[in-house]
Amino acid sequence: MSVSEAQITYEEKQELGFLERLLIGQVAGVTYFVLLFSTVIALGLALFHIYVAAFGTPEGRSFRSVHLTGMLILAFFSFPLFRRSVREPVFVEGASGNPLRLLGFSIDLVIVGLIIFIQLWTIWDIDAFHLRYGEKELPDLIVGGILIILVLEATRRAVGWAMVLITGFFVIHSLYANHFFGFFYGPPVRFGKFIDVLFMSSDGLFGIPLHVCSTYIVLFIIFGALLIRSGAGRFFIDLAVALTGHRTGGPAKASVVASGFMGTVSGSAVANVVTTGSFTIPLMKNLGYRAKFAAAVEACASSGGQITPPIMGAAAFIMAEFLTTAYTNIIVAAAIPAFLYFATVYFMVHLEAEKNGIGKIERARLPRAGPVLRAGWHLLIALGVLIYFLIAGYTPMKSAFWGLVSLFALSFINKGTRMSPVDLVAALEAGIRATMPVTIACACAGLIIGSVFVSGLGLKFTQSVIELSGGNLMVLLGLTGVSAIILGMGITTTAVYITVAALIVPALVKIGVEPIAAHMFAFYFGVVSTITPPVALASFAGAAIAKTPPMATAIESTRVGIAKYLVPLVFVYNPSLLFVGPLWLTALSAILVLAGLWVLSIAIEGWYRGAISGPYRLITLVAAAFILLPPNNAVLGIDGYIWEIAGMVLAAIVVGPRLIGSAQPAERRSDA
Repeated sequence: MSVSEAQITYEEKQELGFLERLLIGQVAGVTYFVLLFSTVIALGLALFHIYVAAFGTPEGRSFRSVHLTGMLILAFFSFPLFRRSVREPVFVEGASGNPLRLLGFSIDLVIVGLIIFIQLWTIWDIDAFHLRYGEKELPDLIVGGILIILVLEATRRAVGWAMVLITGFFVIHSLYANHFFGFFYGPPVRFGKFIDVLFMSSDGLFGIPLHVCSTYIVLFIIFGALLIRSGAGRFFIDLAVALTGHRTGGPAKASVVASGFMGTVSGSAVANVVTTGSFTIPLMKNLGYRAKFAAAVEACASSGGQITPPIMGAAAFIMAEFLTTAYTNIIVAAAIPAFLYFATVYFMVHLEAEKNGIGKIERARLPRAGPVLRAGWHLLIALGVLIYFLIAGYTPMKSAFWGLVSLFALSFINKGTRMSPVDLVAALEAGIRATMPVTIACACAGLIIGSVFVSGLGLKFTQSVIELSGGNLMVLLGLTGVSAIILGMGITTTAVYITVAALIVPALVKIGVEPIAAHMFAFYFGVVSTITPPVALASFAGAAIAKTPPMATAIESTRVGIAKYLVPLVFVYNPSLLFVGPLWLTALSAILVLAGLWVLSIAIEGWYRGAISGPYRLITLVAAAFILLPPNNAVLGIDGYIWEIAGMVLAAIVVGPRLIGSAQPAERRSDA
């Protein structure tokens, strides 16, 4: 295949924002004014958060309510009632029999009016509002109840029914626990107390999830949007291809590296698939990779963005709050597991390439690393500035602010990355629009946490899960992982993590798991739902590009992304991988786990410098399991490294002769 410069260069395909649609005249009439109002709200929120990052946050409850109010308005205008999108006109010429659009628009206007009224009610005299806590008046009950209903409706539109149903269950349970049976039976919570906790206070609806979203997450998402707008997507992919394209199976390795780069600025698995996959998946297919495998590699690599420092998924910021630790401690702890995950996908790609006789791309047809770096080196400096301020002990807000300032200033170094005023405004708006569904999910998650807290269900659930597992850690981990995957079928990664962290993680901590390992375990199994059947959104996005069956692609993704299921189990039993304990133990554990995952990749692919027959493949699988066991071996009750040594001996029996001998010729095989 001839790979031209045009094929290598990534062409960013972004959905036009509100401002750009207004500028090019795509909309008119009532829709024009709705988009104009939405644009003003989005830009106002972006500038408000940047100002707060620079000069400090105002009173907490007021600040969070301003953030939520703006996001709710955007949610109701972005997902209008009885119209498929905001771009559909409210009035259609000659369509007199179309009353639902006008009715839906009228209802949305009333809802927006209610949202603004509730905000004014709250902050008009915030001191008096706080003093009414515990002695609320009837209007407070009405206003609080309406806001909770509006949040649930916004969740239905922006996130989906699953999140609404789960939240609704906990809300109804707290109010009517005396009508439930078995484990869920208990005394009901008075509506006044319920509103006190979920609306009047800085807990519940305005609790930790919304606090983190309004202070940290929004700024990091804006930073990512600004970075992408400056041409980082094109730069990352060109750099990845330049570094890996000449190696065996180069395009697939470029997919892994590029998605890892993109993961440093984007926490969205599906967005990563669409951006990098539109280039890498066709190139992998043309070079001889199975289409299903190409889609799976991209899905697995892209879903790794949420676990990749320094800008991880939104749940990572919330984890820092739950653990009452600095965000830098979270990204340090996440570094080795993320590396191990991407390394495993890389191993699978290499072995698949050798097995199917997939060659390399000639260097002459690839972009050269030097020119690529010269064109975009300053974008890496902006990331470096962000990381420096985080490591130096500045708050994530202040670090994100200086990252934004440096990125905008550095973009002018190169003509290709220079941002016009329209680019800047469009990036700010895109960042707010990307934050909107996250904010809505966090508000809904706050309702779950508040309901669980006020009803006392959290403590009962923790104790019941421990009793159900019989105090066995492996059983409890299995229950936690399955629960997170099931929740992930219907709600966002952030919401999955928050729910599991509130209900099950305390049980893990109670039976002796390191707190950061317990939270990271819940985080990983919330993320893994994006590649796990039956609802694997990242895999489905890759399948759409590769034109392969979605479910078959999802199953292939679980094979390629096996490390995402195993690494969390390993670091729960061996928290040194999260930098808990001495550094020498962390280094030794990382090397052993990396070796174990390499051996596991050989067992799964059934190939290393030639095909591996059934019995030897089984030996390799057992060897990998032994190497991955933690040094204290709480699993088997044996201390020391005896099982790791045994695993290496078994692996050497299979791999050793192949290292000495010559590789067998690869056989091509076809697959849809």
